[in-house]
Amino acid sequence: MSTTLAVHQRRVVACRACPRLVAWREEVARTRRAAFADEEYWGRPVPGFGDPDARLVVVGLAPAAHGANRTGRIFTGDRSGDFLFAALHRAGFANQPTSVAADDGLELRDCWITAIVRCAPPANRPTPAERDRCLPWTVEELDLLPRARTLLCLGAFGWDGALRLLAARGHPTPRPRPRFGHGAEATVGPYRLLGCFHPSQQNTFTGRLTAAMIDDVLARA
Repeated sequence: MSTTLAVHQRRVVACRACPRLVAWREEVARTRRAAFADEEYWGRPVPGFGDPDARLVVVGLAPAAHGANRTGRIFTGDRSGDFLFAALHRAGFANQPTSVAADDGLELRDCWITAIVRCAPPANRPTPAERDRCLPWTVEELDLLPRARTLLCLGAFGWDGALRLLAARGHPTPRPRPRFGHGAEATVGPYRLLGCFHPSQQNTFTGRLTAAMIDDVLARA
């Protein structure tokens, strides 16, 4: 990893710009879930993770309270991550199908994973103001991923955030505004956006998002 990207990650981890999110992430880390009562929670903003030479960037919503807010690595330690990393492994982007801890040996190839909001939000719902305060971190991060060309947007929030971050980088949103949907595609400047339903339990347990569906999107990516 480049020195500049490592410095960016350290700056992300130190951020305390959103009082509501700071209070919530730290409260969750203090009280903990019973299943993880003996673990030390991360309780800080979660930086991006992956291959600095990646052409594919996976864009999520925010860390899960007892997932990445616990483990310190994006999409690690929860059911959404279980589904996502299994798919990334099948597609050849990950060296293993599981992501349970920051030191579990997981490596990504040609893929970087990030989120529009870096702190776990109450009820998994960041406010527009929190999204806007956090967005510059992802704008800067994309500047430091020079080979990135495809953004795989998880859910409508990830899709909207990707359009906003590209606009902030000088690539205006096309008109009419591209609409999110599973399998949706849009070209914005030199980037291609791909839409995918978020791998939340609400989608994967109900069959709204199946393994075959995410495999198809990753094959296109």
